[in-house]
Amino acid sequence: MVALDAIREALGHELRDTSLGELGRKVTGKVRDSYVTGDGRRYVVTTDRVSAFDRVLGTLPLKGQILQHTANFWFEQTAALAPNHLLGVLDPNVIEVRDCRPLAVEMVVRAYLTGVTATSIWTHYAAGKREFCGHKLPEGLRKNDRLREPILTPSSKAPAGEHDQSMSRADLIHAGLVSAQDFDAAADMAMALFRFGQKLCAERGLILVDTKVELGRDADGTLRVIDELHTPDSSRYWLAPSYAERLAKGQEPEPFDKEYLRRYLVERGYRGEGPVPEIPDEVRIEAAQRYQTACEAVTGSSFAANLEEPLSRIARNLGLKPGQPRRAP
Repeated sequence: MVALDAIREALGHELRDTSLGELGRKVTGKVRDSYVTGDGRRYVVTTDRVSAFDRVLGTLPLKGQILQHTANFWFEQTAALAPNHLLGVLDPNVIEVRDCRPLAVEMVVRAYLTGVTATSIWTHYAAGKREFCGHKLPEGLRKNDRLREPILTPSSKAPAGEHDQSMSRADLIHAGLVSAQDFDAAADMAMALFRFGQKLCAERGLILVDTKVELGRDADGTLRVIDELHTPDSSRYWLAPSYAERLAKGQEPEPFDKEYLRRYLVERGYRGEGPVPEIPDEVRIEAAQRYQTACEAVTGSSFAANLEEPLSRIARNLGLKPGQPRRAP
């Protein structure tokens, strides 16, 4: 476990943005900056930015390193189960990947009735709706109850600043966002990855509540997992030993993901609209510690943080010098 003092030190040089044009054409996402080389590769930089409610909320110390370390673990563990885009790890925040054309749909698998966002399955259920993304839901369920079996609740990918929309398979295909063949192949892959993740997490005292899987096709047409996999950003984790007792008492499960930050903001009336409330350093540090706890529980090993100033470290590790772009090997 990284010492509290080290996390506080990391507050002084969080990785908010990158400018590494030598690597290729920059594409900016909510959390990741990527650089497209034009020769079938891409460099992906996982920053310390944190997003929720489809908005960038700020940064968390060491979050990018923790997120990348967790994703790398899952890419390695599931490589035989589903192809992914990873080619190599170049820095605690940087990986080299195959450039893939993303599907226009995110595969979301849910095993519990939970969530606080406007698009969550619990929000719909609490409003009296008993069908979600084509799945019939029984009466009498409570918040955070386990579903009879995991269900696939895909969503469209909204432009920056807009909200993703949960949609059924039929609606996504009818809208022309994805072909039936691509949807079914992606759905099978996502469900297999989720069940594998559930099993491994259960062995380590965690509940993998839900997860988002993004997929794309590479230049050869191979469908691959891209972006990240089963990280505290793309997935919800609860502590397993206390789940049943807390559920019986009407308490929220113990989260080890960004749900802690979502709940903090919701309690202050923020659900993605208007200015983002200021998030105190102590809350950011607590959120980072929860990310780290999930990472170490999942991987079964200690997380070793690199406390160097990240931009200069990245430049050194990638061999970047002014006017000398990094070439393909």
